[in-house]
Amino acid sequence: MRRIHTLRSTVSAGVIAAVAFGFAGAAAAQSDAPTTVDDIIVTAQKREQSLQEVPIVVTTLSQELLQNAGVRDIKDMQILTPGLTVTSTQSDGSTTIRIRGAGTVGDNPGLESSVGVVIDGVYRSRNSVGFGDLGELERIEVLKGPQGTLFGKNTSAGVVNILTARPSFTPGFEAELTGGNYGAIGGSASVTGPITDQLAGRLFIAMRERDGFYDVDLGDGPRTNTEDQDQSYWTGRGQLLLLPDDNSSIRLIADYSKREEFCCVGVQTRVGPTQPFIDALATGDGQRPPVSGFGTVPFSRTAYSNRSTPQEIEDGGVSLEANFDIPSMNATVTSISSWRDWSFQQGMDLDFTGADILYRENDGSNGYGVEALTQELRFAGTTDRFDWLVGGFASHERLYRNDSYSYGADYNAFASLLLTASIPAALGGPNPGRLQCFTNPQGFLINTVPFGPLPAGTPLCAAGVIPPSSAAPVFTPGKAYEDTYTQRSDTVALFTNNTVHLTDQFDINLGLRYTFERKNLVGRQNNLNNNGAACGGALANQNPANRGVSPIPGTLNIATPTAALGLLCLPWSNPLYDNRFIGEDFDDTDLSGTIKASYRPNDMFMFYGSYARGYKGAGYNMDRVQTGVVPDASLFFPAETVDSYELGVKSTLLDRTLLLNVTYFDQTFEDFQLNTFLGTAFVVESIPELTTRGVDADMVWFTPVEGLVLQGGVTYTDAKYGDFTASDLTNPARFPQLSLLPGGRASFAPEWSVTSSISYERSIAGLRAGFSLSGKYQTEYNTGSDLLPYKNQDAYTVVNGRISIGSENEAWTLEIWAQNLLDEEYTQVGFAAPLQGTAFTNTVTPQANGTFYNQATDTATYDAFLGAPRTYGATLRLRY
Repeated sequence: MRRIHTLRSTVSAGVIAAVAFGFAGAAAAQSDAPTTVDDIIVTAQKREQSLQEVPIVVTTLSQELLQNAGVRDIKDMQILTPGLTVTSTQSDGSTTIRIRGAGTVGDNPGLESSVGVVIDGVYRSRNSVGFGDLGELERIEVLKGPQGTLFGKNTSAGVVNILTARPSFTPGFEAELTGGNYGAIGGSASVTGPITDQLAGRLFIAMRERDGFYDVDLGDGPRTNTEDQDQSYWTGRGQLLLLPDDNSSIRLIADYSKREEFCCVGVQTRVGPTQPFIDALATGDGQRPPVSGFGTVPFSRTAYSNRSTPQEIEDGGVSLEANFDIPSMNATVTSISSWRDWSFQQGMDLDFTGADILYRENDGSNGYGVEALTQELRFAGTTDRFDWLVGGFASHERLYRNDSYSYGADYNAFASLLLTASIPAALGGPNPGRLQCFTNPQGFLINTVPFGPLPAGTPLCAAGVIPPSSAAPVFTPGKAYEDTYTQRSDTVALFTNNTVHLTDQFDINLGLRYTFERKNLVGRQNNLNNNGAACGGALANQNPANRGVSPIPGTLNIATPTAALGLLCLPWSNPLYDNRFIGEDFDDTDLSGTIKASYRPNDMFMFYGSYARGYKGAGYNMDRVQTGVVPDASLFFPAETVDSYELGVKSTLLDRTLLLNVTYFDQTFEDFQLNTFLGTAFVVESIPELTTRGVDADMVWFTPVEGLVLQGGVTYTDAKYGDFTASDLTNPARFPQLSLLPGGRASFAPEWSVTSSISYERSIAGLRAGFSLSGKYQTEYNTGSDLLPYKNQDAYTVVNGRISIGSENEAWTLEIWAQNLLDEEYTQVGFAAPLQGTAFTNTVTPQANGTFYNQATDTATYDAFLGAPRTYGATLRLRY
């Protein structure tokens, strides 16, 4: 009999019904929707199995649940999965996934993620390349804990396994039209059916637009767009499914998407003492006014950005999956080949204010891209007592990054203000009379006569205006530098995963993977427009024989103080980078694996325990990073490893209609790759130890009430960094700005993460009606990699909902929906604004775990990228 691939929908194995209710729209019921726990199928071990037979924590999200929840990309699905967070920062190309409090910040393309993304069997090496409209989905599986044996080297925290809908030999057509607030409008259409007796096809296209979530104060300009974080993209996916005989299938997929949007501005959440500087330079409202005592300012979606934030993302690729059954061996050979090309370009306001200080131009000199070829080959079979799988994987990847900074018209004046509390006479500042009297934050400003730090509380102006100085450091407006990086990565791996059925009730699973990897980095760092002259003069001034060349007025024959040297020799103005060539390469090997034991005393329960070793590859930090004023000699950072232990029970109760799973986990990461923003650059530092311990609990109940399904989940996580000192870091000089980490709770690691959902659907007067709610509650957590207190996010709950009504045969369905129904105000990521104060002073206090750098005189302005506001609208679905 011909083997025809059909869709097997599954439901979420996530969530003990607890506190929050959320969204999961009441789309029309599918004829193959699951009605018992046995219908929940996963491919967590690269073969179709019942969820309750797999000794892994897996949350599966079915087609119905995803459609009801309005899930179109990876960020949308986090509301359905406890212990999962997905954030984006400077652009939609910087997307980070974390599971159980572990994951890699995504602002640096040199880092691969700790959470792997696999779409239709093809591994995506960066989270951002999986961020986009996923089209028609069969299901999504979230595998928690290291999955390196079967899914590869960069899955030390987990895997998001996405399966899209296959072509069908039954003709079908679907379309939807959506409209909502913020001017949202979009639609999609798909068609599937037979082309010949052996060939079926499927075509999906979608287009969506939406106004921005932020209002923008334009300040000095030249930006003209008064909104940000809008949406404008289109996507298409075509597939062919060939069944040449009863024992083989070939699936070809080609997809392409393009986004042209504005993203991402940040808003001020705490305004520091540099606010009068910004207002003095900006023609508009340059920055929000501070509250008394420089506390947290009220929540607002008004951003300050004088420079535009355009972004363009293109993603496309082709994959070919071939399966060949060997009946005589009860085995299958699977080959998956792919080529993918992803690229991203952007412009950006780097200071996040209305003053024209620093920016990135949208001229092709800011962005990165990934082109990858992959090949996986698996040979799997089964006998009465043995399920076996062996395979190999190879990939060739080319990654490039272009990076540049440009000085705005206000940079020179801003640098002078920071150094001397005065505006150069040649500039005067656009509105010098607007600068009001204020006092100096300790150690931030430099006085020219005598040349040195001004004590805290020193008055900086008289009669309401700071007098302009006659001279100051000169930074020419325009492009400051332009850097290019190219990385080549080649990976080869051999793996095996086998289950021995020792008895009818007791199984042992053994997995092993050997990985070889080679990376090569070539780069060129280049200053432009004689940029770096001021720093060069200050560096020369350190030599007593050259102190007559200092660029700072009133400093002849005086060594340049450290504070001034630091400001003049920032990475973008340091002449030591000029025409600097970078060439590095390395080879690495790793042996990872897993062992699992499972026992089924009866049909209702399975107990299991497991150990897994995960590995995340080493790499290169593609950025200007320096220690003091000296560029780091190497951009290399070492590999990350994890040892994970789990003990769990999976139970199937109430005549196989109730799923209840509970798992204890204990994970220890070594050399955890922390990518953190230190105010002037992103750096990667290997944290000696990160432990995450806790409990995952999942529930699904197909209730006796027809059409009513309840599901939910809870993740309790205790994620903490180990104690360490400066000497334990690869670069001890970074310890001051990471001094809050030793013994601290990891960022994005809420102690409790709870999801729950309810969906109900039934026939009423010849129509089909339903509703759904689901939501997610998380306790407080810190959103900054350095754990600064002003980056904390309080506990919050996001709730989504959907009501639907349509024809009994699903020919049409009308849905009314809302995302973030309660309009919860929360922060995705908090960060310290560049050049606008400092969070750490040089005052130190000895601690048991090392040295703590005092924050008592924190002068930083803090910004944040916000979560989405409440959105609502209506969707009309048509189906044939």
